[in-house]
Amino acid sequence: MNNIFITGGLGYIGSHTCVVLIEAGFQVSIIDNLSNSSRNVLDRIELISGVCPTFYEGDIRDSSLLDNIFSKQRFDAVIHFAGLKAVGESVDKPIDYYDNNVGGSISLLIAMKKAEVDTLVFSSSATVYGDPHTVPIKEDFPCSATNPYGNSKLFIENILADLSAAEPDWSIARLRYFNLVGAHEGGLIGEDPRGVPNNLMPYIAQVAVGRRESLQVFGGDYPTPDGSGVRDYIHVMDLAEGHLAALRYCQTNKGLLTVNLGTGQGVSVIQMVKAFERVSGRQVPYEIVGRRAGDIAQCWADPSLAEQLLNWDAKRSLDDMCTDAWRWQHMNPSGYSDS
Repeated sequence: MNNIFITGGLGYIGSHTCVVLIEAGFQVSIIDNLSNSSRNVLDRIELISGVCPTFYEGDIRDSSLLDNIFSKQRFDAVIHFAGLKAVGESVDKPIDYYDNNVGGSISLLIAMKKAEVDTLVFSSSATVYGDPHTVPIKEDFPCSATNPYGNSKLFIENILADLSAAEPDWSIARLRYFNLVGAHEGGLIGEDPRGVPNNLMPYIAQVAVGRRESLQVFGGDYPTPDGSGVRDYIHVMDLAEGHLAALRYCQTNKGLLTVNLGTGQGVSVIQMVKAFERVSGRQVPYEIVGRRAGDIAQCWADPSLAEQLLNWDAKRSLDDMCTDAWRWQHMNPSGYSDS
């Protein structure tokens, strides 16, 4: 099981996972429509790993393109990252999110069935838990969603559950992960969002490097210790290693696996700002503004099932997350456009 097809493989999570897989001895092929990524990432992956993955530019909703790719190469498994991912944007553009995320996933599954590829690792999200009644969150908690992005992930999860029930020879892993931060320790790849960042860490880093004047903290009146939202921040390299562990699990297990990938620790927005200031030596001015539509007060994982089934846990600390994110931003102040 050596040849892996990765959708959205030039994106933030996909690129780091490509590096981890190549270093573990896998052959990697990527499809990406470059809507929120850069072709320069290919060169960076090669610089880190010594291998340049096969790359197809295109959209997974293009069924003829997928059929052509699957007819040219025999893939042993697919890791599916491709999708829109901004909570706030999904509230404003729900149809785009359902078309891209759900429609793209169905197109991919149809192509996989035609090519008789029945192993899939799916990039899901903790947003499928909605606003949890308690924390930490376990995999058997009720699922709901507070925004179209979360709904799109939940719809795809349900489709995969139905597929697994109907065709038990499939091996499917649904990885529900929490808030991604950090970058590869070499500083060559990291998070480089188009336009104004929707996620906390790249916004903090862009303020620290001088690209933006200050950070807006959405909500200062949540029922949390400092009033700002609390999340489970996980280093992107820990997450990439979680995908490798899930892929190896699927090599020897049929059926449907659902696990949380997180640290099990909650960190507030203000705490993250202070940690980043400490490791970077830069001030990050911020102002507290109104809550953002679709956000919840607090959310963190119980990752014990992943530890038990995948022999995986998050090893990198909050300081590691901030240090690596700052190294990436400092070395690439304008992101991949510096290349």
